[in-house]
Amino acid sequence: MRTPKKPALRPTSRPADRRGDDEIWPRVTRELADDLAFDAPARDRAGKPPFDEVARLQEAGLPALLAPPGPGGRGTDWRAACAVIREISAADSSIGELLAHHHALTWTARFLTGGAASVAASEAPAPASEPYGSFEGATAGRLLAGGIEPSRGPGEPGLTLTPAPGGHVLQGRRSFASGVSVADRLVVGARCTETGELLVALVDPADPAVFTEPAAERTGQRLAGAGTVTFDQVRVDARNVLGSLPRDEHAVPPFTTLAPLALRLLLVHVGLGIAEGALAEARDVSRATRAVPRHLARSAGSRAGASDDPFDDGFGREDPFLLLAYGELATSAHAAAAVVERATDALARGLTAGDVLGVEERADIAVLVAAAEAVTSRAAVRITSRILELVDTAEPAGVPGGGPGFDRFWRNARALTARTSAAHRMRDIGDHYLHGTRPGLRLLA
Repeated sequence: MRTPKKPALRPTSRPADRRGDDEIWPRVTRELADDLAFDAPARDRAGKPPFDEVARLQEAGLPALLAPPGPGGRGTDWRAACAVIREISAADSSIGELLAHHHALTWTARFLTGGAASVAASEAPAPASEPYGSFEGATAGRLLAGGIEPSRGPGEPGLTLTPAPGGHVLQGRRSFASGVSVADRLVVGARCTETGELLVALVDPADPAVFTEPAAERTGQRLAGAGTVTFDQVRVDARNVLGSLPRDEHAVPPFTTLAPLALRLLLVHVGLGIAEGALAEARDVSRATRAVPRHLARSAGSRAGASDDPFDDGFGREDPFLLLAYGELATSAHAAAAVVERATDALARGLTAGDVLGVEERADIAVLVAAAEAVTSRAAVRITSRILELVDTAEPAGVPGGGPGFDRFWRNARALTARTSAAHRMRDIGDHYLHGTRPGLRLLA
């Protein structure tokens, strides 16, 4: 939660070389968020692919940090990763979404192995022969993008993998919500043409047979790096086929089904960051435009606006309607944060449990994630809509970044929350609360 200000000097040392638990990371994240907030309105209006923003992320070392915890202090724990994404989203939610997809995808190999690998990899280096070992070695410090679920776009047949000597051949075209225009590696799901299984593959977007088209101008989340990727007979080595998703979801280890919940909760943190960032900037604008110290008025010989109200501290904050509005919005943000933190703690425990995670525990996590989605999506839209009425949205000349640009918070919140239905989440929560029905063990978001 911040007001845009002059960006701090970027670190001259290499943060990526630091351990994930090093105390430098909160400072690096805060400085990067300040840097992004400074010119966020101007960059949002330009709507260009986020090459410069990704360079800032790489310079700060966040792609390396936002990976599962490993030996030697590599990566970071779930709660810390969520805090980083939330703080970056308060400054620029498009970049927050990009990091959310990246972090969810860094867990891919561990989810596919069912949980035992997750516990082992956090304690000792993974052998290169293991899927999670080769995957995490190949993607360390690289920005990931893509998606495992089949294409849902109109007119998109999806992706296929055809067995070939030494691997597979990837063919097809599909759109992705984030990161594909700037990613270092793509993680994609594709149907095997022989078995019908949904395979998960790692692809280099620099391959000459991979063609990426940035998305056309979007209403919100303009800098998330969305786009459409065409794979024209792309060779995929056997070692880059990470695994498959079983057809029978009921036979899947509960740990594996945490994958869609992880991405959903990370995007909830992006939404919460939008709400908190919008509210903080609106508060600071209201303070600057309304807080006229009364001692200055008295020194000018004027008693206009003086008040005997004991709650009036002399700084122009006596407007009860303004105070009521900010009180309601702040309470809404605090309530959403409390629900999100509870879901975050529950999912962190599930990730730590690994293959001993039970079906009931997974169901409880799913309900908490659904509650966080429902509460946060409504809070984000409400807060970002209401602040447009509370602040002067004019954009005076000479303001860094071209003016306040408060509409971007509303557009980003709408674009992010339009992908899920709060009503559907509430129905699942109600069914669980009333009848004890467990949410389905879905493999896809």
